[in-house]
Amino acid sequence: MKIRPFKGLRPTQEQAASVASLPYDVVNTEEAKELTKGNINSFLRVVRPEVDLPKGIDLYSDQVYAKAKENLEDLQARGSLMRETKPCLYVYQQEMNGHRQKGLVSVYHIDDYLDDAIKKHEKTRPKKEDDRTRLNATINAHPGPVFLTYRDHEQINKKIEAITAKSPFFDFTASDGVRHTVWRVEETLALVEAFAQVPVSYVADGHHRSASAARVGAERKATNPNHCGEEDYNWFLAVNFPASQLKILPYNRLVFDLNGHGEEDFLEKLKTVAKVTESANPSPDHVGKVSMYFKKQWYGLEFSHDSSLDPVKRLDISRIQDEILRPILGIEDPRTSDRIDFIGGIRGTQELEKRVNLGDGPVAFSMYPVTIEQLMDIADAGATMPPKSTWFEPKLRSGLFIHTF
Repeated sequence: MKIRPFKGLRPTQEQAASVASLPYDVVNTEEAKELTKGNINSFLRVVRPEVDLPKGIDLYSDQVYAKAKENLEDLQARGSLMRETKPCLYVYQQEMNGHRQKGLVSVYHIDDYLDDAIKKHEKTRPKKEDDRTRLNATINAHPGPVFLTYRDHEQINKKIEAITAKSPFFDFTASDGVRHTVWRVEETLALVEAFAQVPVSYVADGHHRSASAARVGAERKATNPNHCGEEDYNWFLAVNFPASQLKILPYNRLVFDLNGHGEEDFLEKLKTVAKVTESANPSPDHVGKVSMYFKKQWYGLEFSHDSSLDPVKRLDISRIQDEILRPILGIEDPRTSDRIDFIGGIRGTQELEKRVNLGDGPVAFSMYPVTIEQLMDIADAGATMPPKSTWFEPKLRSGLFIHTF
């Protein structure tokens, strides 16, 4: 696994908390507008630049990408972002509700991504990938890090523990209660050499960010007659965490209609594919169980174990799609259907109840989270999970580290 230090942009120590923002894809435009009120430093102004443009603007218009570039340049001009004086790495620690994870911030070569030394477990949506590709190309930067994971490596873990025993460079708690602590690493050779012993890494979160980085790199290569493979556009920004430290939450589903079925007819059809019980716990307690909010009460759905299914088909999210969403509710492709919504587990099962009770849809499904072992096994097999299978928390902040090219 090839990594290298980089001489990127970062906030000043005084401005880190005000610059750091949630990733672009966990908030919508209205939520981003609310989060940026009164904070001219927020990096959401770069990754969601429509917050500074008239309401209703086409999110994929030239004006939006130009505004992102303008806002990034403004952060530098005002001194909220500054350039490192030498290449370095960082250790990035996040703490949320007693959970702690420590990852290494560096840049990774797109060849490792293209050659599958950095493995994927999800397909991308073309529109979202096109959007991030255009943003990166316009601002000549990777504004948000990809979230990677690797199987624990004792030597790396020890080196990172030694680094975090020292005084941090950034240390702040965001408004959502997540604490972010960063150590700058200027003596980088030992970590670069240690990561050379890691055979593969996995994209945990950020498939669109990594895919768009690879596309921009390929575009720049095609237009550079002197391309050598070491130019900055060949490398993309990521934070790599040991797998044992990660926390995966479920990715739940809300369906907007019953595909023409009556309520009792729908329940009877469910009983042909799963064991249905009433008064279930809103959060399922093991693999193979799903909770369903329907008619203002929780039902339990339990699928029969089928060892003949491949690792992807055995996932609860696949069983829901293959046995309920597609054949009963008529949702053929959840990537493109406008009859389904995906709700991250961080919002809790109460969000499912709220949405159904408000009439947004008649039925919602609460999932048991995919395990990190399942994710890695599926990626190792060269297979892909259904869309919106995993929700990682805490989320990486954008704006703390920016790789430019």
